[in-house]
Amino acid sequence: MKTEKLEAKEARFLSIEDQLSDPSVIANQTKWRALSKEHAELSEIVQKFREYKEANKRCQDLKDILGDNDMKELHDLAKEELKEATEEIVCLEKEIRVLLIPKDPNDNRNVILEIRAGTGGDEAALFAADLIKMYLKFAESRGWKTSIADSSETDLGGFKEVTCLIDGQNAYSLLKFESGVHRVQRVPETESSGRVHTSAVTVAVLPEAQDVDVDIDMKDLRIDVYRASGAGGQHINKTSSAIRITHIPTGTVVTCQNERDQRQNKEKALQILRSRLYLEALQKEVEKTAADRKGQVGSGDRSERIRTYNFPQGRVTDHRVHVTLYQLDDFLNGHMEPILHRLIEADLAQRMGNEDE
Repeated sequence: MKTEKLEAKEARFLSIEDQLSDPSVIANQTKWRALSKEHAELSEIVQKFREYKEANKRCQDLKDILGDNDMKELHDLAKEELKEATEEIVCLEKEIRVLLIPKDPNDNRNVILEIRAGTGGDEAALFAADLIKMYLKFAESRGWKTSIADSSETDLGGFKEVTCLIDGQNAYSLLKFESGVHRVQRVPETESSGRVHTSAVTVAVLPEAQDVDVDIDMKDLRIDVYRASGAGGQHINKTSSAIRITHIPTGTVVTCQNERDQRQNKEKALQILRSRLYLEALQKEVEKTAADRKGQVGSGDRSERIRTYNFPQGRVTDHRVHVTLYQLDDFLNGHMEPILHRLIEADLAQRMGNEDE
């Protein structure tokens, strides 16, 4: 394994350690925090590189023993230890290769989840409600915080669309592969003949943008205030708390009505707008650099059919990694890990292959 990159990272790691103890850097908290973050990001790969170098040194020492006829009594033991050290080197090389792959800078961000009913009318709206419950249960199982920012309910208890904010460690890294078309096949409750219907729901997962990511000029916004509608108690139709923000340059429209306070709705609407504009900018950059390769697991293409939920057969199938589970009820109850982990593994393998090209 070539070690030039690793040696450069270790040198940078040592340089940062020196800087972090420099009084002038400590006095500059912005610089100190940036260096501390970089130091933490480098620490794991530097530690693995040091273990790799130690294992290689141990291998060489054992080979020297095996080549020394005056130490024949140690040869059997040295052969066994050499085998173990060689296996350790192979494992460390694999781990280091993974660590060398550039990380998605958005992986540790919170998520804005948008679900919209597609083809299928009321049945699609009902399945949109099933999906938001699934994601809320998954988030709860991981200790993440969630809040519904906006929703449009149907008379049957479904959602034409719903927007949820998810605040949790590495939320985007786990949920980013959920963007796309989710197809459901089942017999609607309103279907007297028992025929299986196919409906579709669109899911979009946005990394939460920070103020520094997107500069929004308030002059470019049209903000409308109106009375909220739907569930929420008696206040919902008595106060003008709902917010609609239109970003005039792009035509992007965001609504938020689930908070009782107009100010809170405005803050959430701006948060969602900022994230939409941030994702749009990221996608343009991807197209510009041609980094988004055809067939990529995490393409985030909202028009791509990514998963099918078949109720008569009790199965869920992810079409990108060709995985089928006959545990549909468990999956819809938030136990999504079996497929999410396969998606993460496939994405990692693909990026490792891209690095080798």
